[in-house]
Amino acid sequence: MHKRTAHRWRVTATLLAGTFFAFGSFWLLQVINNGGGDMRAGAAGNEPDYIVEKFSVVRMSPDGQPRYIISGDKLTHRPLGDWSDVDQPVVQSLAPDQAPMTINARRARIDHANDQVHLLGNVDIERAATPTAEHMRLRTEALTLFPDEERMQTERAVELTLGTATVTGTGMKFDNAARTLHLASKGRIVYPPKNTR
Repeated sequence: MHKRTAHRWRVTATLLAGTFFAFGSFWLLQVINNGGGDMRAGAAGNEPDYIVEKFSVVRMSPDGQPRYIISGDKLTHRPLGDWSDVDQPVVQSLAPDQAPMTINARRARIDHANDQVHLLGNVDIERAATPTAEHMRLRTEALTLFPDEERMQTERAVELTLGTATVTGTGMKFDNAARTLHLASKGRIVYPPKNTR
């Protein structure tokens, strides 16, 4: 009788241990699967939702007139943060009341939510001469463009040619609509000598 009871307890203990082991294994498998799913979901959430090669986008004004064109070799949009990376971007202003301006760079990041374009690497800006404005060319390594407001700014060194004058400095704010330029530091202006003929 004592042997039978001891045997029952051993079988019961073995069954309970097996049951706990099975539930523990199932729980551990669920934790691993859910963790892996979260990791996959996080990675997928930062993956590009679309990529466009050789693209061109025209931004229109409220009255239906084209304001500017952004084009480039490749645009990669990422949904988290709603931003796009652009290879070899070109920005062309088309405002009818302003001098045409073309901006080139190696790459750009477009912040769609804040209507900003961050240009990086060999930023080169050229504005054509008009009867009321001189030819302008600006070079820097990084620049933030606010295309809807027709203004730009940088904290980097800039070199600006305006007509025959050359302006250099570090840190700049430029408003194309108001025709104003502000240099933060190390500003230097060089005017060529006047023709004394």
